[in-house]
Amino acid sequence: MPALDRFMVSRSRLSKNDVGWLGQLVEDWQILADMSFSDLILWIPDEDPNIFWAAAQIRPDTGPTALEEDVVGESVSYDDENLVTEAFMSAEMCETSNNKLSAGIPVDVWAIPVIRHDEVIAVVERHTNQMGVRAPGSTEDNYLEIAGIISEMLHHGSFPIFPNHDRALAPRVTDGVIRVATTGMVTYASPNGLSAFRKLGLSGDLDGEYLIPVVRELCPNLRDVGQTVGMDLDGKSLRETDIENAEATLRARVIPLRTWLDDFEVPAGTLILVRDLTELRSRDRQLVTKDATIREIHHRVKNNLQTVAALLRLQSRRMTSEDARLALKQAMGRVSAIAVVHEILSQNFEEEVDFDEVADRILKMVGDVAASSGRVIARREGSFGKVHADAATALSLATTELCQNAIEHSLGSSSGEVVVRPHKENGFLVVDIVNNGKPLPEGFSLSDHRTSLGLSIVTTLVEDLGGTFTLENNPDNRGTCARISVARQD
Repeated sequence: MPALDRFMVSRSRLSKNDVGWLGQLVEDWQILADMSFSDLILWIPDEDPNIFWAAAQIRPDTGPTALEEDVVGESVSYDDENLVTEAFMSAEMCETSNNKLSAGIPVDVWAIPVIRHDEVIAVVERHTNQMGVRAPGSTEDNYLEIAGIISEMLHHGSFPIFPNHDRALAPRVTDGVIRVATTGMVTYASPNGLSAFRKLGLSGDLDGEYLIPVVRELCPNLRDVGQTVGMDLDGKSLRETDIENAEATLRARVIPLRTWLDDFEVPAGTLILVRDLTELRSRDRQLVTKDATIREIHHRVKNNLQTVAALLRLQSRRMTSEDARLALKQAMGRVSAIAVVHEILSQNFEEEVDFDEVADRILKMVGDVAASSGRVIARREGSFGKVHADAATALSLATTELCQNAIEHSLGSSSGEVVVRPHKENGFLVVDIVNNGKPLPEGFSLSDHRTSLGLSIVTTLVEDLGGTFTLENNPDNRGTCARISVARQD
């Protein structure tokens, strides 16, 4: 449960639905703070209805703060003259405009009761720093007008209108504001909003133009623009959409505005916040292109390695020397193991490999080609998890070598089983490769067998990964256990 929700649950009698709704309000109320140039405080009633707690606070991005201190956690107790108490008890918006002093700053205060299911569940307080209010103009007039409408919507429980959107990309007031009348005509466009449309290719002004025809002209390939950017006359949804052409991409957030006349809810136009995402979308396309290129490279490397493995197989069939044939077969296994890793990498965009799939393919491969006779079962118990791509090749080669070594030297020409057991242990990925064949000869020492190409390869690969490698008999002296231990890859 989010910290704000825990605070409200512990300090009030609010229902779970009301707590969730107020949490959504706090996620979206930056719009009201910016439009009204005001600090906002959310007050919730205590279990004692004469006490109110400050549950959340936000400052405007469009003007100076009116509250130097953070008031979250403070309370208003048994104060009938306080605006919060007055708004809560009367269920009406209350205002003081006598420039109340806060830390020496003249501040206007509004208290907006939040009504849901016909009862007040909280109060939102607006504090406006009058010393920082800019000179009246088109921007200030429109922002304050819209702030008044949103405050009224908040009062009636009609704001926020819950969107299903990516908050990281959501446009904000400071990105750009377009105000559209109920007729569809643009009545105001902030400088940033106009600049955003200029990037789409707009040559004139937006004020006085009908938005939908303008967007259709700028973006002829944009489908259903009338439904996704136009006015939402039912006032029950908030939508986000991308407006784009070859020149630019804008993210538009469409907020239907509502007002009340004689207790009747009527449309009051549309607020559209726009954000220029051109550079971000360009980077996204570049990343997609880069990822596709990397995947294609892995795919081609895999194909080339498979060709090399096939050539080695053909060459081994022509060898009259058994030692030469065995050496080529081992080389073919090593190349095939590397090819498996590149095949997996070519199928995803991530920097990590699901190594269980790699291991399973390796085990099938070595079980098919390494047993000289008899029936060998090679299987995995446990999970490797994710392994970084730069370590996957080394780990796959080491696993291949040790499986081949177990089949050729411990199992020999007999049937048997090779089990790969990966597990996590004290921050390390530990891989045990166990067989049930012959044990190591008496007096065996890994350091004395560095002349073995396979064991030398494994030792070098594991050292490059910063890990350790051991080869010992099983406790029951049946077969051997090779253990690789490397730092965890997740």
